[in-house]
Amino acid sequence: MSQTPGRSLLLVPLLGLLWGFNWPAVRISLTEIAPWTLRAGGMSFAGLALVAIGLARGQFLAVPRGQWLRLAIAGFLSIAAFNVLLAFAQLAAPTSRAAILTFTMPIWATLLARFVLAEPFDRRRLLGLGLGAAGLLCLGLPLLASGSFSIGLLYALMASVSWALGTIVTKRWPVSAPALTIAAWQLLIGGAVAGIGMLVFEGLPIPKMPEARTFAALTFHILGAQALAYFLWFTVIARLPAGIASLGTLMVPAVGVLGSVLLLGERPTPSDWLGLVLVVAASGTIMLPQRRREAKALS
Repeated sequence: MSQTPGRSLLLVPLLGLLWGFNWPAVRISLTEIAPWTLRAGGMSFAGLALVAIGLARGQFLAVPRGQWLRLAIAGFLSIAAFNVLLAFAQLAAPTSRAAILTFTMPIWATLLARFVLAEPFDRRRLLGLGLGAAGLLCLGLPLLASGSFSIGLLYALMASVSWALGTIVTKRWPVSAPALTIAAWQLLIGGAVAGIGMLVFEGLPIPKMPEARTFAALTFHILGAQALAYFLWFTVIARLPAGIASLGTLMVPAVGVLGSVLLLGERPTPSDWLGLVLVVAASGTIMLPQRRREAKALS
């Protein structure tokens, strides 16, 4: 295998920072922008940005006619429902806890793959599931004991499971198109779904200039954590082994929690920090070793 490009490696932590700080950016944006409106604008803009990137690269953006339904279902689950549920999760629960719970996505995907796709559990997956269960217990038991478990955390769990379901649909019924094309159309589908929700539940937004803090957060969310981050992600996965690329996603919950402390003034409890460590360890155990084996097989 060729040597890993040094400059491309720098994009991995940059992705972790962009997606991690998106958590407090979304929470700040929600102080002035309604959730359906925020998601409709963010996903639509990100989808159009990927379309523009694809066209600039001369990439074919068509999808086989018989595969639009599977593309739409996966996009609804892993993009539309995921993002909308997270917006409501952050309105009803601390952003730091929502970030930790949401990152249980690989755990749910592993469980669903076992029962839906009959994928076997190996030792590493079992270890990952055990660490994930311990992390959820660290987060949930103190909250249940104190009676402070909120609907927002349930939204975060529902978002995580929705993303996992979308992953299972994609594995079971893959779409024969480049990854950038699939992501662009799924984001546009998500934007359309959120746009319908906006019209039904919020109505047309009234244009107004937000406060400086909200404007800065919204700009970062749309341009940094959506358009730029997706562009960087497809650059990374094209140049680096998948296992190394996945390291950037492992940074996201940690950066999200730290960003919530710095920008939102949240104070996670010791059980929150322990849950974060266990959930990140669980996701890393599930995601990284398999990618490394694939990389060795290709070398």
